[in-house]
Amino acid sequence: MIDPGSYRRLGAEPIIASLEKLDARIRDRFPDAGLARVCEDLIALTRANTQRAHAIGRRDWWLWLGVALILMLCAWGLARLSHIVDIRTIVDPNKATSADNVYTLVQGLDAFIHIFFVIGGLVFFLVSMEDRLKRRRALKAINELRSIIHVVDMHQLTKEPAASFTGGTPTPNSPKRSLTPFELGRYLDYCSEMLSLIAKVAALYAQALPDPVIVDAVSDLERLTSNLSQKIWLKITLLHTVSGPAGSTGGRPTSQRSLAGEDL
Repeated sequence: MIDPGSYRRLGAEPIIASLEKLDARIRDRFPDAGLARVCEDLIALTRANTQRAHAIGRRDWWLWLGVALILMLCAWGLARLSHIVDIRTIVDPNKATSADNVYTLVQGLDAFIHIFFVIGGLVFFLVSMEDRLKRRRALKAINELRSIIHVVDMHQLTKEPAASFTGGTPTPNSPKRSLTPFELGRYLDYCSEMLSLIAKVAALYAQALPDPVIVDAVSDLERLTSNLSQKIWLKITLLHTVSGPAGSTGGRPTSQRSLAGEDL
């Protein structure tokens, strides 16, 4: 029987399985493409991020034990201080209304309030330490995913559909354009799919740690992948418009393609 809750949380296993399937598809069609190596690195990074996200979602009991010990020491110190300090040694009972007694009492209250706020700040710092450490680890991992997003974008940057139909004489520095329209469409589709899966990997951190900073960082990364995917699909739409819905190969058979690794 399938657990209904399994459809309410994003699982890491389906993401890894999708990436592995995508890697196999890329290698089948473009065996020498650099995009396949990017996908392979992304699979390894996803496995590592899965473990990180799982660790971030767990409670760090050793850290909380250390925090509890520090708070107990602070409480013990305050208790010792309350036994040592006697208000009768501060205020002279024979001169209870004198200005000296009032001034001394005000100084004592000011010192107590200062100590109270310092201890309160220390308690807040210690209690929020776990979330801050987890937030730092999650943001570092999200930045790694952001970098690989730009790597994927670099691979599709020179894949321009219009160059396959406008003609013109290439210059010595022009990028090599050896893909047929059908192959170009598949290559761009693989890039778009990879960007979408990267966003799903980042979403694991927002799911494990629903911190506002992490959620905003993941949302920003998702917007980045969405914008880049829109650019890719504009290319695919242009390609289908010019070459036809069936994805014509432009009269060049697939077996005659030349797949240069640096071009892919």
